[in-house]
Amino acid sequence: MVKKNLGSAGELFPQSVFIVGSYGEDGTANAMNVAWGGECMRHEVCVNIGDHKTTENIVARGAFTVAPADAAHVAEADYFGIATGRKVDKAAGSGLTFVKSEFVDAPVIEEFPLTMECEVTSIQGDAHGARIVGRVVNTCVDDSILDEEGRVDFGKMRPIVYDSTRRIYRVVGEEVGGAWDAGKALM
Repeated sequence: MVKKNLGSAGELFPQSVFIVGSYGEDGTANAMNVAWGGECMRHEVCVNIGDHKTTENIVARGAFTVAPADAAHVAEADYFGIATGRKVDKAAGSGLTFVKSEFVDAPVIEEFPLTMECEVTSIQGDAHGARIVGRVVNTCVDDSILDEEGRVDFGKMRPIVYDSTRRIYRVVGEEVGGAWDAGKALM
């Protein structure tokens, strides 16, 4: 096998596509496409975002929502990444339905089938760029993506991930093995 050195390029895959919702100081709903984030503990989410309107909103309000983008809404998810909340009303431009969370001071986008509603627990940085950790206060899920036992079925949801090397979105869903099972053959 021949390998080539790429230098300091970070090439981890997949990068989840999270839509982070927040409210501006004037109450305007906003959403941003964030690839650098994830679940850092069972009940905590971490997002790493630069100098954006969303960063300012979260720092000011102490709350945000996170919805994994799905294949059915790839155009809207991409729009949330290429439009800037400092210049346009992304909620209006997307055509999606933003409603106030019952649990935190941030919007839930109705069309995304899974949303985690988070309360900020720590911020490293400031409104110009930060690693933000939030405690998941509630997760709301559409019945259409639940299995017979009431668990989230990501095969039904069809979440998308960002392939940074190709600058494309890919869908997740194919099962290739059982966790805590596939490796037993090597034990």
